[in-house]
Amino acid sequence: MSKEKGKVGAIVLAGGHGSRMKSKIQKQYMFLEGKPLICHTLDAFEHSVADEVILVTGMAEIAAVRREIVEVYGFEKVKAVVAGGAERYHSVYAGLRALTGCPWVLIHDGARPLVTKEIINRAAECARLYDACAVGMPVKDTIKIADASGYATETPDRRLLWQIQTPQAFSYDLIRRAYDEMMADERLQRGITDDAMVVESRTDRRVRLIEGSYENLKVTTSEDLVLASALLKARKERNAADGRELSCSDSWTGGGRNFPANWISALRWFRRRAGKQSGGRYSAAPGFKS
Repeated sequence: MSKEKGKVGAIVLAGGHGSRMKSKIQKQYMFLEGKPLICHTLDAFEHSVADEVILVTGMAEIAAVRREIVEVYGFEKVKAVVAGGAERYHSVYAGLRALTGCPWVLIHDGARPLVTKEIINRAAECARLYDACAVGMPVKDTIKIADASGYATETPDRRLLWQIQTPQAFSYDLIRRAYDEMMADERLQRGITDDAMVVESRTDRRVRLIEGSYENLKVTTSEDLVLASALLKARKERNAADGRELSCSDSWTGGGRNFPANWISALRWFRRRAGKQSGGRYSAAPGFKS
């Protein structure tokens, strides 16, 4: 176990597609409470212990992300926007190679916009203590293991099961060595779904689990977007009742620039349509296809 201090870097993955949204727009650029979804994610890191952020996106979106996301919203901790790859682990590896001078690294899915600075800070502290840490929550439902024919074969003890979230936090040297080994052999990449799995399979280090929040959902479907909207609105109301300002920049402006009315009405549109397509289109940030 290590308690070494030093800079904390973050890799935020924003290269996913909106296939399960049935939309041509990537989910991270869809509007959520008045601004692109990815901005909520980056805002949490901007106000956290993270010293710098590497934003990983698609090659074709790099220029638009720098201009319409990083510059417009003034994300000072984003030090680089780099291209990811075909699979999630390719994108993480690109982020790891772009990150320098940070003994600690947080890896986060950009499509989890309800992450908080508190969760991020606790994950970073846990990594300092244990070298490998994953945020998650105990499962609430009964889980069944099924066979290839769709029949239940086993019911694991729910008390031992966690649904894993991000961020996941590591000693940079540990996660980089694990990724270097995995990326050198395609056979080792099969079935990898998160970064903790890479550490578990390529090192003898155990991954410490800490609680995140049931609100820290990953936006994958249109229903998730509606739920995220409701949770963000409730969070704003709680903060207002407590007399606290949101860390997020103003919902209707960014970088001193006013946005068109269709941006402001995007959330109302999602509520009305419950995430369904309207003429095959979703509202998106400027510079991104809609």
